[in-house]
Amino acid sequence: MQTKDKAVVLLSGGLDSATVMAISRDQGYEIYALSFDYGQRHRFELDAARKVAATLGARQHLVLSMDMRSIGGSALTDKRIEVPKSGPDHAGIPVTYVPARNTIFLSYALAWAEVLNAEHIFIGANCVDYSGYPDCRPAFIKAFENLANLATKSAVEGKCHIRIHAPLLTMTKSEIILKGISLGLDYSITHSCYDPDHQGLACGQCDSCILRHEGFVRAGIPDPTRYQRQS
Repeated sequence: MQTKDKAVVLLSGGLDSATVMAISRDQGYEIYALSFDYGQRHRFELDAARKVAATLGARQHLVLSMDMRSIGGSALTDKRIEVPKSGPDHAGIPVTYVPARNTIFLSYALAWAEVLNAEHIFIGANCVDYSGYPDCRPAFIKAFENLANLATKSAVEGKCHIRIHAPLLTMTKSEIILKGISLGLDYSITHSCYDPDHQGLACGQCDSCILRHEGFVRAGIPDPTRYQRQS
């Protein structure tokens, strides 16, 4: 019996990362899901991540804790900074950007991949329907893959070649949703809102909510998200 290739999949619990996990499963990888409790104000996404990992059959789901609130600098980790509710601002990098977040997350994924002897890491980065984050761009993904193969014992010794997969990179949100639907993904178990209420209901007004809802509308798919209110 042929052994499946292992893949570490970064799983936030949101729409994009869930779709990436569905893609990796469809491609036949043995999935090791990695999530982070980093002090984000939208920690409800971790409950969603657990549901997605279980539903899509992850071999293991690891949730690592770190305190990025001490660093601050983002509306997602510093409650003194309000989450914008005026729609995506394409003129610059918004305050919901978390300093170096994807670099940090991919570094942990790389460490776990090396221990697992996994050559594949999946991330839900997207540079089309996104909020302007610099660590969601093709140049960043390519640069990190180069780093991964320079900075790990297994790669330097020629035992593996790390690949960073970002299958959603050039897809629109509606294309992402249609891809997930084609793979049988239930988006009702995912969570994307940056500023949910105490029950986990989406605000319907932050960048993430707006991009998510517009994606469903353009895809012609009913939006299963439970909103407080909707713009």
